[in-house]
Amino acid sequence: MSDYDVIVIGAGAAGLAAGERLAASGLSFAVLEAKERVGGRAWTDRHVFGGIPFDRGCHWLHSASRNPFREAADRLGMRYMVRATRRSADLFLGTQKADEQTAREAWNAVEQAFEAAAAAPSEPDRPAIAGCDTSGPWWRLARHWLTLLSALPPERISAVDLAAYADTYENWPVSDGYGALVARTSAHVPVHLGVAVRSIDTREALIRVETSRGTLRARHVILTVSTNVIASGAIRFLPALPAEIADAAAGCPTGLAEKVAFLLDAPLAEFGENVYVDTLDPDRPDRPPVNFVANHLGWPLVVGQLCGETAEALEREGEAAMTAFALEALKDMLGSGIARRVRGATATHWGSDPHVLGAYSCALPGHAGARAVLRRPVGDRLFIAGEAVSEAAFSTAHGARETGLAAAAQVIAAQP
Repeated sequence: MSDYDVIVIGAGAAGLAAGERLAASGLSFAVLEAKERVGGRAWTDRHVFGGIPFDRGCHWLHSASRNPFREAADRLGMRYMVRATRRSADLFLGTQKADEQTAREAWNAVEQAFEAAAAAPSEPDRPAIAGCDTSGPWWRLARHWLTLLSALPPERISAVDLAAYADTYENWPVSDGYGALVARTSAHVPVHLGVAVRSIDTREALIRVETSRGTLRARHVILTVSTNVIASGAIRFLPALPAEIADAAAGCPTGLAEKVAFLLDAPLAEFGENVYVDTLDPDRPDRPPVNFVANHLGWPLVVGQLCGETAEALEREGEAAMTAFALEALKDMLGSGIARRVRGATATHWGSDPHVLGAYSCALPGHAGARAVLRRPVGDRLFIAGEAVSEAAFSTAHGARETGLAAAAQVIAAQP
């Protein structure tokens, strides 16, 4: 049995950041990661498409001008694209490309829906949809984007929580891979890979952490797993977590967003580099919209995004269902011949990943205060970090990093 001053559970952006600060403090610590890689939901896959960097998780430097990972990218010489917004450049209505004015009207409706959702009355904390006009022709597209950016549909989004997100509207994709950036930023932090935590026992002077490779002890623990993992019971807490912490984890679940990517024989001549495209079939109201990034970072890649109940249902059916759904939308856009140009395909599976169980967090209506509750230390010994506890940068890698640094600072300050 090994003893430490601090055990950090999870080596995503939050856990790695905590490790950085602890390493500088001189305290003894161990970072435990259930997976055989670091990064958590920041994962650049260079194998699936023969060396092309594909971010299975986070990909955009949100609020880039004040994002610490943008500074890290500059320091490390890692490339990113400077773009003002993720606003879609093109819109396809079924098989027809919309004209510029129609596409602009559609996106203006999306932006207005976000403004209306965030402006919903805060007393009581209502669903974000309460402030939206759901009768317009572009509501289905607006609902898709509201769902994509929160990982839950607007009927299940707290309007107060949505309004708390601070955004500079600078979303810059990382050309060399955000997952690779997160890993390189904390490359000096030692991590124990393939170590799954089974239980956390705080009943004795030293906290006992039972893992798949034995038991460790520490005076403090920083827990960085997702709220869905906390709520799932995958980690047993002895004694049980305080009711307010457990309720906060359940009230701020990790919603669902997945990607489907297609490798083509060549970049699409119809689009420039990294062009955002929305699809909406007005004649098939039962068919959810899909948005794509065409010629992803200049590569012959098309990346589609699924979210909310659509992602949940398709991911449950499996990868074949996910790729078939996205390919049908591509066929509408580009004709049936696009299928013959596909050289490879892959889909993400964050919803069924047992170490994550979702994409990013969203507070439910009536639970806008959940993030603040999760930030409270449990007995000044157990500290929770991760994107879900960020006050205004939740659902982002940089928000997760900031909470990891903050949790480590609290632990350091608590030392005798």
